[in-house]
Amino acid sequence: MVDGENVRTTFLEDGADAPFDRARVAILPVPHEATVCYGKGTARGPAAILAASVHLELYDARSDSIPAECGVWTDRALDLTGLDGEGVETRIETRAGELLDAGKWLLMLGGEHSITPGGVRAAVRRYPGLHVVQLDAHADLRESYEGSRWSHACAMARCIELAPVHAIGIRSYSDEERQRIRAGISGYRLTHAWEMQDDEWIEMVMEDLRGRNVYLSVDLDYFDPSILPATGTPVPGGGPWWPTQRFLERLFRDARVVAADIVELAPAAGLHHADFTAATLAYNMIGFAAPRPS
Repeated sequence: MVDGENVRTTFLEDGADAPFDRARVAILPVPHEATVCYGKGTARGPAAILAASVHLELYDARSDSIPAECGVWTDRALDLTGLDGEGVETRIETRAGELLDAGKWLLMLGGEHSITPGGVRAAVRRYPGLHVVQLDAHADLRESYEGSRWSHACAMARCIELAPVHAIGIRSYSDEERQRIRAGISGYRLTHAWEMQDDEWIEMVMEDLRGRNVYLSVDLDYFDPSILPATGTPVPGGGPWWPTQRFLERLFRDARVVAADIVELAPAAGLHHADFTAATLAYNMIGFAAPRPS
């Protein structure tokens, strides 16, 4: 939970941030919350992740490296005041595109999942044959929800209009979405959470992704609530930590992940471990991405 004394504007501890021109990685906070329908608070997600990041150890024992040495620069929080729907998507696309054009590996911190299509749109315009990898509890394939085509519940419906989507960890979707999935959606691949009992799913997913340009979107409710409970709609039976880390390591090694986002953290009093877990995931992803050439 972020309070007035802990608000930060940069990722990692003081002195670990890099000037823009020397940074390999750009962090873009997007504190957007307009369509969440149950637990609220995703607008505070980026600030909570930044606040928790100051307590991370810069040395990563598993990789025997210091990912921050690649250079990590944090943009100011994206101002979306007065915008909704398509306007939000366009503003995110514009800023994400500017950072990609500057040669940065981009990590957006949300905010609700409706920020993802803007990032995907920026990436797909710059990287041919882009695929989207979605880690999530929910399919997010509704054509419209509560009168909006840009709801967080429609995030992947908008993304599938732009690029193939590989959805992983899904365990909750509507009858409307069930019908779409069973009828077949061109370019859509689905791995349910209950199909992830061993690591065979990693090999199957990577068959389609090896060597491809990828945009990675992690809705934090992908994880089991025992690992990360502070989301708007935590669903039991989610992804475990270390198998997910093994998948991400393979994804970054064998595909080309050009940009990513982490969304749907809803900070809650007494659950600061969720903020820290999200910050740890962000740092892990930076570590996986940093060695890759631009």
